[in-house]
Amino acid sequence: MAPPWVRPTLAKETFRYLKDAAPFFLIAGPCVLESESGALHIAETVHHIGERFGIPVVFKASFDKANRQSLQSPRGVGLTKGLDILQTIKDTFEHMLVTTDVHERDHCNDVAAVADILQIPAFLCRQTDLIIDAAATGKLLNIKKGQFASADTMHLAAAKAMRSVVDGGKGVDEEHGVLLTERGTMFGYDDLVCDPRNLVLMRAPSHLVVQDATHSVQQGQHGRDDRRQTGGAREFVPTIARAAVAVGIDGLFLETHPSPATAICDRENQLPLHQLEELVEELVDIAQASRG
Repeated sequence: MAPPWVRPTLAKETFRYLKDAAPFFLIAGPCVLESESGALHIAETVHHIGERFGIPVVFKASFDKANRQSLQSPRGVGLTKGLDILQTIKDTFEHMLVTTDVHERDHCNDVAAVADILQIPAFLCRQTDLIIDAAATGKLLNIKKGQFASADTMHLAAAKAMRSVVDGGKGVDEEHGVLLTERGTMFGYDDLVCDPRNLVLMRAPSHLVVQDATHSVQQGQHGRDDRRQTGGAREFVPTIARAAVAVGIDGLFLETHPSPATAICDRENQLPLHQLEELVEELVDIAQASRG
């Protein structure tokens, strides 16, 4: 990425920066922050991929997984330590944006002080007050499509984010836009089906559409003894990613970990870190060859 590079700070600036990505931007990182050293190691790989392929990259990791499968499931390092780690990553890799999810309205301003993009978790895509408060921070939102939601529902969620905030006018308006992320739809039996039509149906001039290829392969406890974590079918991550870039997307979301088998969450659907660069290389080729 040719200098000088100025980190976008407002939603409109970040939206335009990602909208100009060619052939797509990449959101990647571990499911949850486990340690600063581990996060920096993953961030270094993600940053390198962005530099090699000339695409914007966003490091993603959660500081708290508030919607875990079980009360006994590990949740992460917490708000304060998590934001400290994300700030360190921003300071270390100046050409990389960072994002994390917010589950509570009271966290929005604290997270917005560090994160370039605020992520609304899939289960909370209809939480009106959370979306409005997150938008009021002036940061770009990534609203993940609920496993129960249609493309039309996501257009309504985006409209909530893009309303102007009366108090100070700091909120996201129609010139800013939002990210909408597809992550599959559940039709029962703890399994997800990824419908590529949603990548078209969610499109709009003010929406950037993202495919989450790793959460889309989540499953229930199919063949698992550990009921504290959901299962997954990692072998289908490349399949879903290939289909998405061929259809045409603005961004690709991939959770990755150096050793998924030892990760504290999403062990069965995170992509091994050493496979990330090769997959992105293939996906760039597909996207450039497609008219999607």
